[in-house]
Amino acid sequence: MTENNQKQLGKTLWAIADQLRGAMNADDFRDYMLAFLFLRYLSDNYQQAAKKELGRDYPDPNAIGNGGRSSLSVWYEQNPDDVSAFERQMRLKAHYVIRPEHLWASIAHMARTQDGELLNTLQAGFKYIENESFQSTFSGLFSEINLGSEKLGKTYADRNAKLCTIISKIAEGLAEFSTDSDTLGDAYEYLIGQFAAGSGKKAGEFYTPQRISDILSEIVTLDSQEPKTGKRKHLASVMDFACGSGSLLLNVRKRMGSHGIGKIFGQEKNITTYNLARMNMLLHGVKDTEFEIYHGDTLTNDWDMLRETNPAKKPYFDAVVANPPFSYRWDPNEALGEDVRFKNYGLAPKSAADFAFLLHGFHYLKDDGVMAIILPHGVLFRGGAESKIRRKLLEDGHIDTVIGLPANLFYSTGIPVCILVLKKCKKPDDVLFINASELFERGKRQNYLSDEHIEKIIDTYQQRPESIGRYARRVGMDEIEANDFNLNISRYVSTAKEEVAIDLSATHNELVEIEKRIRESTAKHNAFLKELGLSPLPAPDQ
Repeated sequence: MTENNQKQLGKTLWAIADQLRGAMNADDFRDYMLAFLFLRYLSDNYQQAAKKELGRDYPDPNAIGNGGRSSLSVWYEQNPDDVSAFERQMRLKAHYVIRPEHLWASIAHMARTQDGELLNTLQAGFKYIENESFQSTFSGLFSEINLGSEKLGKTYADRNAKLCTIISKIAEGLAEFSTDSDTLGDAYEYLIGQFAAGSGKKAGEFYTPQRISDILSEIVTLDSQEPKTGKRKHLASVMDFACGSGSLLLNVRKRMGSHGIGKIFGQEKNITTYNLARMNMLLHGVKDTEFEIYHGDTLTNDWDMLRETNPAKKPYFDAVVANPPFSYRWDPNEALGEDVRFKNYGLAPKSAADFAFLLHGFHYLKDDGVMAIILPHGVLFRGGAESKIRRKLLEDGHIDTVIGLPANLFYSTGIPVCILVLKKCKKPDDVLFINASELFERGKRQNYLSDEHIEKIIDTYQQRPESIGRYARRVGMDEIEANDFNLNISRYVSTAKEEVAIDLSATHNELVEIEKRIRESTAKHNAFLKELGLSPLPAPDQ
């Protein structure tokens, strides 16, 4: 399917969302719509696996009378004694089970025929998938999808009717397109972006604009010691400790190819967003054995896997990417001061957890790994505790590159942000500064980066030139130390244009000449006026 068609499916579904949302909050509608898309994906996937499993016994879908029945519902009717053995096999092969009445085809048929039992059937289907699946990937997956919410309608009948409308419209939209997992995955991603654009400040919780995500994923997939040599062949693991809907992790995977990454790890504090991320992984064809996403608080480090004390078992990652919440207020206590992540550097202040997030990710980075993190500019120059952390990171040679981006690239904030690239072992004894703040395209609501802008950033990071006028410069540690370890980009790479030197003597002569011409012209004009008997113009110096 062409990229254009994939985008078109996203646009079609977004138009449906826009039309059906009514007075409902965009975030609430998003959760319903994405859950239904996900059910469609799970159903397709499950039916393909069932067809493979049953072989010739799989009833021919073309030979079945319609009535919303699927091949599986016919098989279940004909083979009641074999159902439990079949489901046991499906748990092993597909890692989950969907009953025929819960498959998308059946649900869409109920919606089209305005079946009064749709809501109950859907609820039962979500519960069954969560509880009867073989892997924990599905537990609680639909926990935030409240089909009994008054947002859908005041009575059961109202809610059921609303769901019938939403699902039949989505089914119509999907019917126009061939929907392999890539297409559905891209449509899902497109919708997440559109909902993010509509939900303003809250979008920062779950979405990194695609173009910024492109920069981070390209940086961490390049060879860590010699970026010039190009992309790494394989990443054993990649981690995003504030993963939102998982799009940044998926971008890294896309760049590496589906076999280029051993395992994807993510952590997310918001339960709805955590569920979105798991759906997003599965929708993009990432098997449940290929990713692990944990619901919990990164700052207090409540993921047992990361608190492993045995050095041989402690996890470290080839690549760490993150777009944590900017200047997040947190509550650092004495115990956190002794935490292995912060002990050598100090605690980030209460008012801004930016460095706490950075140090968390950095702690789990492999010695030859690369970390790229999006942060507000304040981390580059703020004083107090942050100044000490910044100084120690610089003195230990861990800050590799500082990239300043333009303002207004995010849905959630208009502030300009920077990307910090960190390495535990880096070759050059300097810091590369890239001042990309002036290069962007203006959009109606957001500014955005073009392919050329992104290419220039990546190429500069890769080639690490001594200097590019008004854009980039490698700065030695002596100069940074002389600036008291302040990393404010404009101190090192100013985008201000040099003022043109003015030759005063030439300018003076030019003005004298202009003055002379004015006098001559005035005298000539007055001669005409005198002939006509009109009053003369006043002299220029009057």
